[in-house]
Amino acid sequence: MSGGVDSSVVAALLLEQGHDVIGVTMNVWPELPDESVVRADACCSLGSGEDARQVANLLGIPYYVLNLKQVFAERVIDDFYDEYARGRTPNPCVRCNQYIKFDALWPKARALDCDAIATGHYARVVEGSDGRFRLLRGIDPAKDQSYVLYTLDHAHLARTLMPMGVFQKNEVRAMARRFGLGVAEKPESQEICFVHQGAYHDYVGRARPGAMKPGSIVGPRRGTGWDTPRHRRLHGGAAKGAGDIQSNAPVRLSDRPGAKPPGSRSGGTAPREFSDR
Repeated sequence: MSGGVDSSVVAALLLEQGHDVIGVTMNVWPELPDESVVRADACCSLGSGEDARQVANLLGIPYYVLNLKQVFAERVIDDFYDEYARGRTPNPCVRCNQYIKFDALWPKARALDCDAIATGHYARVVEGSDGRFRLLRGIDPAKDQSYVLYTLDHAHLARTLMPMGVFQKNEVRAMARRFGLGVAEKPESQEICFVHQGAYHDYVGRARPGAMKPGSIVGPRRGTGWDTPRHRRLHGGAAKGAGDIQSNAPVRLSDRPGAKPPGSRSGGTAPREFSDR
């Protein structure tokens, strides 16, 4: 439970369906000085944990905060800094799902006698006729989150529930109001949880100073940590050829002007898509 509307509705919905529900928040927050100001729009903040506790109290379910700081720092935060230092754009949400929410959390969930982990992701898990579990896109194209879950395999999916994948976002908020949840109108949190204030380049610069230093001077530019592949902004403007980066429509390499057809040795291939059928 992150303290947001989605995971809160998941808890209420499963409880209504007769499941034995336990609320869990992962404590992954780095230690901060007392005078630090934390952004309100970051997921998994201390304030969000308090929201989750209040929802659990309202629903009458047990609630626990589990300490996963060390593995989060090693697997997510350090990876974030290292990738920028290598000149690549990381996705910390993918790493968090891969190593924390669906991996490091599982032994702790089993210790609480849980049979599955339920999350508020907008994606679907279905079991095929062959007994294999598959990840499908959520039905709300504006909220689909299957792309940050692509690392999950059959074993992960078999022990995972994602009830939000069959709902539109407005339906979820309506359910939150019906359940009387105080987070029904809470704004969404989409920013990097461990970047508490300012720009993330400042954090990269402090953790990996070399990433923000220019290399051989062939012209004016910033350090490699500023300009990495798939960065959503380049030099303060939209990435050339990236299409409308503010839209929810997926942009594939094969859609770019002059791109090689999928499968070409010299051109990029379009990323594998999840089935929506």
